[in-house]
Amino acid sequence: MFTFNHKFQVLIRLFFIVSFLFLLNTLFSQSIKVVDISSLQPIENVAIFNLDHSKTTLTNKSGIADFSSFDKNDTLFFQHPSYQNIVLSYHAIEIYSYVVKLPESSVNLSEVVVAASKWEQKREEVPNKISTIKVKEIEFLNPQTTADLLSTSNEVFIQKSQLGGGSPMIRGFSANSVLLVVDGVRMNNAIYRSGNLQNVITLDPNIIENAEVIFGPGSIIYGSDALGGVMDFHTQSIRLSGDTKPAVSTKALLRFSTANYEKTAHVDFNYGRKKWGSLTSFSFSDFDDLKMGSVKHSDYQRLNYVERDGNIDKMVKNTNPNIQKFSGYNQMNIMQKFLFMPSNTFNISYTFHFSTSSDIPRYDRLIQYNDSTLKYAEWYYGPQKWMMHDIKLNLNQSNIIYDDAQITLAYQDVEESRHDRKFGKDNLRSRTEKVKVLSVNLDFDKKLTEKSTLFYGIEGFYNIVNSKAQNKNMLTSVVSPESTRYPDGGSDYSSAAAYLNFKSNISKKITFQAGARYNYVWLESRFEDTTFYKFPYESIDLKTGAINGSIGLVYRPTIQWQLNTNLSSGFRAPNIDDIAKVFDSEPGNVVVPNENLRPEYAYNADLGLIKSFGKKAKLDITFFYTYIVDLMVRRDYSINGRDSILYNGEMSKIQALQNAGSGWIYGGSFTFHANISLRVIINLINFGN
Repeated sequence: MFTFNHKFQVLIRLFFIVSFLFLLNTLFSQSIKVVDISSLQPIENVAIFNLDHSKTTLTNKSGIADFSSFDKNDTLFFQHPSYQNIVLSYHAIEIYSYVVKLPESSVNLSEVVVAASKWEQKREEVPNKISTIKVKEIEFLNPQTTADLLSTSNEVFIQKSQLGGGSPMIRGFSANSVLLVVDGVRMNNAIYRSGNLQNVITLDPNIIENAEVIFGPGSIIYGSDALGGVMDFHTQSIRLSGDTKPAVSTKALLRFSTANYEKTAHVDFNYGRKKWGSLTSFSFSDFDDLKMGSVKHSDYQRLNYVERDGNIDKMVKNTNPNIQKFSGYNQMNIMQKFLFMPSNTFNISYTFHFSTSSDIPRYDRLIQYNDSTLKYAEWYYGPQKWMMHDIKLNLNQSNIIYDDAQITLAYQDVEESRHDRKFGKDNLRSRTEKVKVLSVNLDFDKKLTEKSTLFYGIEGFYNIVNSKAQNKNMLTSVVSPESTRYPDGGSDYSSAAAYLNFKSNISKKITFQAGARYNYVWLESRFEDTTFYKFPYESIDLKTGAINGSIGLVYRPTIQWQLNTNLSSGFRAPNIDDIAKVFDSEPGNVVVPNENLRPEYAYNADLGLIKSFGKKAKLDITFFYTYIVDLMVRRDYSINGRDSILYNGEMSKIQALQNAGSGWIYGGSFTFHANISLRVIINLINFGN
């Protein structure tokens, strides 16, 4: 039988054959390779020239340049905006075996960021703290999932309660209090919960070109949910041809990891003509059972697991408790892009994303006990499916209304489910949620004067939520009704907003930014079947608006010093998960809907200091303080005078999300980045509340 492992071995052999042929071609041609001194990754677009610029060449995507035009008496200059310039003799290059290593510049004066306004801005003009993960870092670190990618920033904490997970936390906020954005489209939907979220892993890390993390409220540009910060992912761009010859490139990846026996295969193919192009990407990952560390944390060991012997559950002793039995899963990602650019002032693109997985076991539930026996025989998330269609229209012809405009129309289809069966029981309970999201964004920028620019736009989105549930007997296949996670009559969740952000370079040393946004949110959830729960209402309606603002200042007394200060506000309106969900938060407690829930608001102050030491080192210190009012927290609750109800066969205490007073979070970060023989990053973050 030709198993998956045999197929994987064949792929590995083909990979090494292709690599060997490529190496032979490189050895027998007169070429030079330029790589990053720390990661040894190739550097594209390095300018190589001699003293009088009579001979020049550029490195390609593989960091290789034709070297045949240079003489042995030449002195060569290597130049790239993100790296330190170096000068080498031809003889020195021969000694280095035609491989030149460039040290990265810690102070990149040409660095731009997009997340702060949705348009490119110089990093030195933005008062917000922003962390950037570049493509060469992604390729070097080679993360298994996008959650692992975020953790490499050293400033985003990732929580994992199972192998198939990864919930980002920024400045003490997590889940639906931080925002995920892909190519300008928000991923957060109506059922993003306040507990830990795993949705970030649906995005393929192998097609991310760069990622930016905004720390602190981002509600001016992005609206609700951006309390703790925004994670803005940019996927790989299509490369067009500059002449009649098509731009064709292929990238392939095979990876094997021992901790969880991960087997990953990825391939992408770019084909570009002068006015149109296509990019196709495919990834597949298979993860086996995770092996945990043996030092401490015995509470998380897998001491026993359940096997089904005929129609009977049997508890089996795990011979190695550090192996998290039945924690593995697999995932597939597909991306397809098309780009049509008839002129330099107009282009339209279409992007299709599809991600699906196998069942994903929930490990923390599988190690719960009822006295001496395991509580659950099965507890897993069904296949996590995410599909997105994204159409973008870019206009770059200046007029009285805008200089640049981007219109984004997106449709997302999300499906997730939860399945559990208690030990010794024959009934498998299943709850399935489907969400459809339609969104539109119109974003503009307009240069008002030589020193000032206005960014503005409007946004709208509409969510439809359907929730189903059933209880199936594994012996008889008889299906009976079960209580749904969200109202069984369906739910709608919508938002409309307008924003503007003003930037002015008051002088060469001072940049001022200020912005405002108005957001209106409305939702409705309908209860039809009252068999399981009889609430004192048939539907829940919410209509609310919010105004947010920000003001920031950047002061650059010298080229080596920069002081940032920023005041901003953010908000999070209750979504369907907050206001209308029924679920067990923990053993013995059940959370029920609260029709009186209101938005929560955050008021934030940032102070940052950046000190550059030439091009070789940079020190970045940031302090922040966030004050939250109308905080949504879980508190004891009652329905029809009762403080407990029967849920999943257990009498459980009633709780609900409620607006309970206020709270605060403060902290800071200290980062030192130096280009020596290796990269050193020190990062200290403290939180309090």
